[in-house]
Amino acid sequence: MSITEEPITLDEPTISGRSLWQDALVRLRRNKAAMTSLFILVVMAVASLVGPLVWPHPYDRVYSEYVRVPASLEAYPHEERIVPEMERSLSRARVDVASVEVEGDKVRAEITDDDEVDPRITRYVDRSDLFSNAKIAETSADGRSAVLEADVARLYFIAGTDGNGRDLLARIFMAIRISLAIGLLATVVALMIGVAYGATAGYLGGRVDNVMMRLVDVLYSLPFIFFVILLVVFFGRNFVLMFIAVGAIEWLDMARIVRGQTLSLKRREFVEAAEALGVSNAGIVRRHIIPNVLGPVAVYMTLLVPKVILLESFLSFLGLGVQEPLTSLGVLISEGAKNMQGASWLLLYPSIALALILFSLNFIGDGLRDALDPKDR
Repeated sequence: MSITEEPITLDEPTISGRSLWQDALVRLRRNKAAMTSLFILVVMAVASLVGPLVWPHPYDRVYSEYVRVPASLEAYPHEERIVPEMERSLSRARVDVASVEVEGDKVRAEITDDDEVDPRITRYVDRSDLFSNAKIAETSADGRSAVLEADVARLYFIAGTDGNGRDLLARIFMAIRISLAIGLLATVVALMIGVAYGATAGYLGGRVDNVMMRLVDVLYSLPFIFFVILLVVFFGRNFVLMFIAVGAIEWLDMARIVRGQTLSLKRREFVEAAEALGVSNAGIVRRHIIPNVLGPVAVYMTLLVPKVILLESFLSFLGLGVQEPLTSLGVLISEGAKNMQGASWLLLYPSIALALILFSLNFIGDGLRDALDPKDR
């Protein structure tokens, strides 16, 4: 009698490993400073996109009655301004004002005239930023006296207004959008040119590398402000085209970084295996070199974006950057510096926004550097 024993199979759990990029992502998530900075940057980017759509004040709307008003959580106009402003508006219509009464969000004015009161005088009241929906409510039998009613337009300027009477918070929303767009646009251009140029020079080596890098040295020696003036002349202060060209200048550092990384990779085993299999030089650079240099490139990108934003702020401060009615953080800071003594909020709030962006990008760069550092794995 034979006993047949069936093999016992154990359901062992499958252990899946993590790639280097997955491991770097886990390490980045553990960096509280980097994740907090990323959250702040995302919130500011979303606010710059959604804010101008939902905020009641357009960034280019001028409120002539509210020039350089301080930041306040209370609605404008303040009660002490309503009566004098109504009298001033009616004085333009050349009528006599007997009395003005304010009841909540309504204002009533008793007016008289030597002739019959013209109903079209309501236009003088509606022109003011303080009132709306003006109308003649009551008229006397002879038509020489009447009661004019209007709604008090309650406006909120949380961050105050600038020297032209435009809402500062709405302009900060637009400025953040412009500054981030310029930084990302120029960085993408520098990334495309610098990575391709540096990887090609480093992999080919020899005379090709020597000629290509000497060209980089020549471009380094030329004064940067000279290029800026040429860009303004050629592109007519079109900030999109101008900062695409700025990105085409900022690729020099990127090319040197990528070339150094490529020199250390070109004699690795996987590159020699690809050469033995007959892969072309372009294929090796595209499939093996560039993907393996993306770690340092990603870190440098987070440093290049604030560099370009500061460059844009500097150019706008000099009057060579973004032009009205558009604005940027550099333009707002420049205007705030001119009015620092009498209207400090014009400098304070744009400076805080720029500092938050720069600190966030630098902390994210530090987090990426630590996450991608092979010595800490």
